[in-house]
Amino acid sequence: MTTSTVPAQRPADQAPGTPILEATGVIMRFGGLTAVNNVDLTVNSGEIVGLIGPNGAGKTTFFNCLTGLYVPTEGTVRYKGTVLPPKPHLVTQAGIARTFQNIRLFANMTVLENVLVGRHTRTKEGLFSAILRGPGYRRAEAESRERAMELLAFCGLDHKAEHLARNLPYGEQRKLEIARALASDPGLLLLDEPTAGMNPQETRAAEELVFAIRDKGIAILVIEHDMRFIFNLCDRTAVLVQGQKIVEGDRETVQNDERVITAYLGAPLEGATEAAAATEAPAASTDPSTEDDQ
Repeated sequence: MTTSTVPAQRPADQAPGTPILEATGVIMRFGGLTAVNNVDLTVNSGEIVGLIGPNGAGKTTFFNCLTGLYVPTEGTVRYKGTVLPPKPHLVTQAGIARTFQNIRLFANMTVLENVLVGRHTRTKEGLFSAILRGPGYRRAEAESRERAMELLAFCGLDHKAEHLARNLPYGEQRKLEIARALASDPGLLLLDEPTAGMNPQETRAAEELVFAIRDKGIAILVIEHDMRFIFNLCDRTAVLVQGQKIVEGDRETVQNDERVITAYLGAPLEGATEAAAATEAPAASTDPSTEDDQ
């Protein structure tokens, strides 16, 4: 169960409805394969936005473009009106954090240590300070530990702070990855299939946690295949098919769109023969770090 804490004060530039993320004309090509094709997406403060689509639709590739893992072939990504640098650590420093489709924890580190890793972009102590371990370093270390424990309590994991991450149940490993992402104090959190592999009870707990994060003033963009989870959670949802955004709107708009129904039934989309052929053909150039959902 998620532990409730006092919500963080929403910054003045994050009033409800203010654009936080603006992706415009994003295109990502790998050789002859266009994985993301001219996608526009805006996430406003106070929103939970969903991103859905069949396997291979380009959802994770789009996430990678937003977070600096890939440099888009074309298009721009802005966070609070500023174009993001194509470097993951600089994107995190700017205020965007993410989780991954495949859990990426430091398995042989403790739960607390994993969250402390996420604090590195918010600490100012450098190498020499760490070597000398002066008063400033010790103060910063104590503050980081305090903040990390607050986040573990928020995610319901504070009682397992000294456990090794590899010994946590699967659902709690997902929560730990979210806690680590929150340690960078983001204004926008990107979740890549946060309920994958979870049982119904774990999925409900994840839903409560995402709502609690939103209530702390953090906007959220989430990829998920569980349609019930997405439609219960999101203010609006965008649908990617073969790298293109075909529709965006509320639950009723998306569920009743014939193109969405056709895409999930597996029938070919009208006018998408070229994209389908490119998807079936071997890519001329691929990236070894590409995740399953590309």
